[in-house]
Parts: sequence; C-alpha cells; structure tokens
Amino acid sequence: MSSTFESIKKGLEEAVEYSKGKKVCVRVFKPEPVNVKTIRQKTHLTQDEFAAAFGISVATLRHWERGDRNPQGPALVLLNLVRKSPDTILTILNE
Repeated sequence: MSSTFESIKKGLEEAVEYSKGKKVCVRVFKPEPVNVKTIRQKTHLTQDEFAAAFGISVATLRHWERGDRNPQGPALVLLNLVRKSPDTILTILNE
C-alpha cells in the first residue's frame, strides 16, 4: 500500500487510542476562547464590516459579542488568527 495510506491509517489508529484514554504521541489543537468584540475593535471595523469581511452573519456576530453564544470550529480558529495578526489577515482577505 502507499505511504500516504499508511500515514492516514496510523493517524486514525492513534486517534482511536487517544479517544480511549490511552497515552499516545498526538498533538491536540484546542483554539483559545476569544473575546470577539475586542478582536473586532482591533480591526477598526463596524459590526457590519467585520461580518462581511469574514463571512459571518451580523446576528451571529452580535450573539458572540454579547456572550449569548461562542464561536466554534473553523470560526474560532479564524478569530484566533485575527486576534494574533489582524492586519495580516485583512490584507490576505483583500487581495
């Protein structure tokens, strides 16, 4: 079998072992919780502009800023990137 298949197979086996609580050498990435309002303010964008720039509905953005809901998954990863380097991310999006 191909080395790609073997690599994927090994990764899946490690993930199963990890999920069972067994000690394996895996890297678990857990994005940090974010303060969405603070992040948006660092970009100097209005709610409407921020939502449009990142493909988020304004209603969702408002829920995040009020703390009614928390961003999850890819949105949380993106917001962490924006928090760390807002100018770079906005430049990339505007290219």
